[in-house]
Amino acid sequence: MKRIAAITMARNDEFFLNRWIAYYGAQLGPENLYIYLDGEEQKTPARARGVNVTKLPHLEQSRARGDKRRIRLLSDLARDLFKQGYDIVIGCDCDEFLVVDPNTEYDLAQYLSDLKIRGSVSGLGLDVGQDLNSEYELDAKKPFLEQRSYALLSTRYTKPVVLAKPLRWGSGFHSVKRHNFHINKNLYLLHFGSVDHNMLRGKVDNRNPSWKKHLSRRARTIYIITKKKKRNASLKLSRLTQTLIRPIYAWNKPAMFGQKKVIKIPERFKAIGV
Repeated sequence: MKRIAAITMARNDEFFLNRWIAYYGAQLGPENLYIYLDGEEQKTPARARGVNVTKLPHLEQSRARGDKRRIRLLSDLARDLFKQGYDIVIGCDCDEFLVVDPNTEYDLAQYLSDLKIRGSVSGLGLDVGQDLNSEYELDAKKPFLEQRSYALLSTRYTKPVVLAKPLRWGSGFHSVKRHNFHINKNLYLLHFGSVDHNMLRGKVDNRNPSWKKHLSRRARTIYIITKKKKRNASLKLSRLTQTLIRPIYAWNKPAMFGQKKVIKIPERFKAIGV
């Protein structure tokens, strides 16, 4: 088994941080989790026992500038963890969960330990959202995937979140600078930032203007899922498309010709417990 760490940075997001800790702690061990809290006044998450938590001074910045600072700090942290003997570092937002297809019968640590990684690797991005026609407000005590059944196949969340050597991420973990990306056939990055309409609306009301615009864009996932009649997109075809097609302006990011494809999340994924 390889030595694997997971890292993230968050502000005013205890709900997702506790979920993030519960998931990655079970997969990797809490001692291998590293969290930067953006603000010395931030409350330590309730589930953070045994986790490496560091509180940093908060700088009031626009979302774009703040993202650049955050990814620089996390890339530096990943580099330091490799120096400390880690073989793999997973970096992602606290509402993102890297999962292995249950059909493999591997857990995350086992699968990544056996995987030959050429610098970095990505899972296929699934932006999980609420169907307003059939799904109720989220019950915080239950797993997400017991309550949500649909996801938008999103290039924004097909991210090279796994590093096997010191590299520099681009903002939001959306790319690795000066390196190609590789999508593994059994890995998925599930994003839950759009998992509940009311929760998202509450976040919008409590953020500065640049963040409000960003969070409002997330609501599009909910509206697309709710209105979409066809929800049978192919995971295999979407993975192939994102592997072969690149935007002209960013060769190291995936593209899908602007298609908005929705899938019904396979039933087997509920066993993951996310």
